[in-house]
Order: sequence, then C-alpha cells, then structure tokens
Amino acid sequence: MKIKKIIYTSHFKRALKKLPESIKKQMIQKEKLFRANCFDPRLKTHKLNDPLSEYWSFSVNHSTRTLFSFETNEETAFIDIGPHSIY
Repeated sequence: MKIKKIIYTSHFKRALKKLPESIKKQMIQKEKLFRANCFDPRLKTHKLNDPLSEYWSFSVNHSTRTLFSFETNEETAFIDIGPHSIY
C-alpha cells in the first residue's frame, strides 16, 4: 500500500528531536520505504494488541520503533518514536 500523506503529531516531533542523529538518519530511510510500501518486510510492520489495538508499528532499527495509525487508505499519522517501551 502506497502512503501519500503522513501527519506528524507534535508528540512524534518532540520524540524524534530528542533522538541521536544516527537514528534520525535511519528514520529518513525507513520513512522512504514506508511511503513506497508500508508493509515492506524490512520495516517489520505489525498491528498492536490491546490497549493499543488501533495502532500499528514499524522498526527503524533493532531498538527503535515508530508508532502510527492509518487515517485513510493513503494517509497515516506518526504518533510516537522510540524504544519498544513506547507501547
């Protein structure tokens, strides 16, 4: 599925700003993959369970995840980014 628009929540922007530059660069690459195909196997995209069942996640690297939701078929909202503990 190709994503045409990503909404960046203020919480996501603040969390991203706090991350090291190396992770920010990895996130740029993963976002490109995500926009082209949000279910690319390299992203390890998966739906979360209760109480976060309305959210999905993909891997930026071994320890960093991006939490997001599908707003429409072509639009998503990035909610948070950080270690697995963001769930």
